[in-house]
Amino acid sequence: MDVGPERFEELVADALDELPAPLTRAMDNVVVLVEERHPEEPDLLGLYEGVALTERYSDYGGVLPDRITLYRAALAEVCEDEDELREEVAVTVVHEVAHHFGIDEETLHRLGWG
Repeated sequence: MDVGPERFEELVADALDELPAPLTRAMDNVVVLVEERHPEEPDLLGLYEGVALTERYSDYGGVLPDRITLYRAALAEVCEDEDELREEVAVTVVHEVAHHFGIDEETLHRLGWG
């Protein structure tokens, strides 16, 4: 499906707004970005890069924010319509935010967020 950058960013913002407030309040030093595709893995839907909250210790500080990146073209490519895209964006946001909280791939797949 085809979705413009502005509309896609709205879908990402909506997905972030749907996260429970206690969860968003607990997020720390993380930014959510949108890019077209991952340069090395063009089918990748999203990516978390950083130091999970569960691995931050007393010496953590003065570092650039963690990055959650959603890949617009890859997500749009796996969806047939906007409703499906909205759902896939929401799942991808939850998946990558979970990595920020230290939840691994195996656990996410077991919980249905893989």
